[in-house]
Amino acid sequence: MSAVPSVADLLERVPSWMGRAVEWQRLAGGLSHHVYRIDVDRVPYVLRVLEPRVSDAGLGIAPALEIANTEAAAASVGAQVYATLPDVPAIVLEFLPGRTLGAADVRRPEVIPALALACRKLHAGPRFANDFDIFEKRRELLEICRRNDLPLPEGYLDRASTVDVLRDALRQRPGKTVPCHNDLLAENFIATSSGVRIIDYQLSGNNDPAFELGDIAAEADYDPDLTGRLAEAYFGAELSPVLLARVRLFHIASNVTWALWFTVHHGLLAASPADDDAASRADGNAAARGEETVVFDYGAEAADKWGQALRALDDPGFGRLLGTVTGRNPLTPNP
Repeated sequence: MSAVPSVADLLERVPSWMGRAVEWQRLAGGLSHHVYRIDVDRVPYVLRVLEPRVSDAGLGIAPALEIANTEAAAASVGAQVYATLPDVPAIVLEFLPGRTLGAADVRRPEVIPALALACRKLHAGPRFANDFDIFEKRRELLEICRRNDLPLPEGYLDRASTVDVLRDALRQRPGKTVPCHNDLLAENFIATSSGVRIIDYQLSGNNDPAFELGDIAAEADYDPDLTGRLAEAYFGAELSPVLLARVRLFHIASNVTWALWFTVHHGLLAASPADDDAASRADGNAAARGEETVVFDYGAEAADKWGQALRALDDPGFGRLLGTVTGRNPLTPNP
């Protein structure tokens, strides 16, 4: 990756910090960018330095869009934005005084309503500066793999026609798009005294809310029961068999596409400085609490996500979900 400006240089770029007692430390967390805790007169902030090569590699939206969306999300469930340095690019954020959730946390049934509420707040907030479509992202990542001769997960292209059926089913009768995070792994949820907050808008964009829920289910490895609980908590009385089926199909689409995200990261950026210093999935708040960090294996994650997608595509229930969404069995040719 490109050289990151020194922290000392960046601290001098924030006028409100000038002449004050400042301490900083590198935070482990995230998969791509450089994150620091900055204590100014003992008040903590987060400095998030964005790496343009992440978006250049197709692994995130452009830095200007991420900054704009982070500012928009601050009006609902995101951290407050105190300063932006677009030319770096970097963002100075509120340090959220809460607990970073983990995989076990988001699988607890009693926690699911709080996750759904956080999503509803985000989705009701200001629209983002860009749109996002998981199948367009898949097309983009496939092209990046082709261009860079990156090996795909075993058998990936063999299922292309089935994935096309999945895409076509979900594009029928699309609902209104809303500002979505699109990458809600557990560690992007922070439990605070005022409710669950959401951080890290690297892949954000206006999208179908059913994808947001399906993506949470995929990242947290929900079974159908937990997925149903999440959909019910989010949609309430509006939940229908079609909406639930869309959420479950987007769960599959999430694993299908993010398998390529990890493939690209493994092939193009796995040796990056960000990974050397921040190779865990925990966010900066967790690192500040001294929680253990672990080396992240991008190649293994790509294989795992594709394995989960394959099992779902081969499950007899896949056809039933397609039929619920489309009103027919899309695997059967039209007469």
